[in-house]
Amino acid sequence: MLRDWNYFIISNGNCNNINLGITLSRTSTDNQLFPRRGSEFMASVTLTPPWSVFDKKDYEHLATDRTSATFESEQQDKYRWIEYHKWKFKSRTFTSLTNGQKCLVLMTRVELGLLGSYNQYKKSPFETFYVGGDGMSGYSSGYAEETIGLRGYDNGSISNTAAYQAGTSAYYNAYAYDRFTLELRYPFMLGNTTIYGLGFLEGGNAWVDTKKFNPFDMKRSAGVGVRIFLPMVGLMGIDWAYGFDKVYSGSNYQKGGSQFHFILGQEF
Repeated sequence: MLRDWNYFIISNGNCNNINLGITLSRTSTDNQLFPRRGSEFMASVTLTPPWSVFDKKDYEHLATDRTSATFESEQQDKYRWIEYHKWKFKSRTFTSLTNGQKCLVLMTRVELGLLGSYNQYKKSPFETFYVGGDGMSGYSSGYAEETIGLRGYDNGSISNTAAYQAGTSAYYNAYAYDRFTLELRYPFMLGNTTIYGLGFLEGGNAWVDTKKFNPFDMKRSAGVGVRIFLPMVGLMGIDWAYGFDKVYSGSNYQKGGSQFHFILGQEF
């Protein structure tokens, strides 16, 4: 619900999102705080009705110039009913590499996400992917989006780069992403209070144009970190990561470089 708002496509009006979501998940890990073996899989799809099919409106030729007398009313009409189809897949596997309670564990992660449209001229400005950093903070110009962490880079810098390369002013809004992780974990303390260290290799990317999705085009990073679980506090952690590839920083391209990321509550 927007009223006299200056930071979005429309300044006044309501945007409605009615959707049906279906999720299939399976978890077989042996421990919630420090899994040594097992896996987690999740696949989901979220669908809205294809409003543009029903209303027969010509969204291709709506006014795009903000100085146009009809711009505001046409944009209100365009986004009154949001439409999209969103597909996600997430998996993590845990493999014990040594014996005993305090064992070295390999964690692998694969994530994929895609936000599609029924009409290329009525793409949803909501439910996009905000990719990069610790996934917990940072400025975003998007609305009702999903946060995806990618260590070794500033918050939102991966999706910001994708938007800049696509020539769109909707910075931080990505319509597809992937993330891949290899992580070695070793516990220092197990029990109600759990502490473990980790080293990781990570890669991923984001795209505005879903047709350009390429899982081999990755922004890569590596680093180390520690996690602490306290019963009355929950999960806390810190990672140091180094991003090896260049991302758009607002004025030029530069490497992700050395980054510290803080974790509180859960990992994104």
